[in-house]
Amino acid sequence: RPTQAVCIPAIHLHMTAATMQVSQKDFQKAQEQLKLLKKDPGNETKLKLYALFKQATEGPCNAPKPGMLDFVKKAKWDAWNSLGNLSQDNARQKYAELVSSLVSAESASQKKEACPEEGRHDGYETLIVTTKNNITKIMFNRPDRKNAINHQMYREIIKALEEAGKNDSTIAVITGNGDYYSSGNDLNNFTNIQPGEMEKMAKDGAVLLKEFVGHFIDFPKPLIAVVNGPAVGISVTVLGLCDLVYASDRATFHSPFSQLGQSPEGCSSYLFPKIMGLAKASEMLLFNKKLTAAEACAQGLVTEVFPDSSFQKEVWARLKAYASLPKNSLAVSKQLLRSMEKEKLHAINSRECEVLTERWLSDECLNAIVSFFQKKSKL
Repeated sequence: RPTQAVCIPAIHLHMTAATMQVSQKDFQKAQEQLKLLKKDPGNETKLKLYALFKQATEGPCNAPKPGMLDFVKKAKWDAWNSLGNLSQDNARQKYAELVSSLVSAESASQKKEACPEEGRHDGYETLIVTTKNNITKIMFNRPDRKNAINHQMYREIIKALEEAGKNDSTIAVITGNGDYYSSGNDLNNFTNIQPGEMEKMAKDGAVLLKEFVGHFIDFPKPLIAVVNGPAVGISVTVLGLCDLVYASDRATFHSPFSQLGQSPEGCSSYLFPKIMGLAKASEMLLFNKKLTAAEACAQGLVTEVFPDSSFQKEVWARLKAYASLPKNSLAVSKQLLRSMEKEKLHAINSRECEVLTERWLSDECLNAIVSFFQKKSKL
């Protein structure tokens, strides 16, 4: 049988010594640049960097697979193993490119911070807090993490609500920076925890959550959520404690508690059935139904939906008009509306946090979170 010649461009067969030297030089330079970054790039990016570094220096994954409960080592192993047979030269190149993109992003951010927004409050890393035109705006600012709420962000939101409740602003507004409103609780809060620390983690987490929700219950002024994109988990449940909820038509509302082996929080176990009826609340809180903005509005969770193209313009024009109303009258009226149920809401918040503590310590919850990370690593 006659054989056919297969022509493959030489560039795919070998790299010149000069090209390899440049690649190695870029790789070493990238390692030095990485040490100079001031901002944490986030766990997902750090895993990519780890995997590419290991692939560049050792080749394909050669380490034994860690146990399921060792979240950190398991995540690192999965990230490295996912690179398959990527060559060391290509891994070096991808590592250098990723570091370069992080350096560029941080440089752009620093230039922006050099000209701070008018009325910006100091002392926040995960939020942008500003007061202007009698409005205190609390903006979730972890767009690279879809505004997922980590422990630091929980504490900063508590601080921002305390400040907004006491300052001269008339209303407070919560919104998100980027494409997401918030992807909810950062599940990396559950990583880096040794088995012997699980009980302490659960109890400390419940104390923080109780305080967080308590600040929404007690907030003395009108509190308005401007939902600019998808909202998940805790960022959805506390919407029932806001006085108005305006949403872009591209926003969605999802509370996947049973999917993660957990249970409702944010007083949603009481407020959601009251707002939307027991059947619709059950569909959302028990069976993980994701609502569109239109559905959430029809069920009473959202006040009004706006086209995404005009969302910011229309909403902020309305909010400026609200902020020009008599401040004390608004505050007193808001407190009257809430006073009848405030004590009950605090009791519900306490009970929800007790149940969540039990859920976090259950094997069912642990297995559900492990399963979530496994699916995520395969994406």
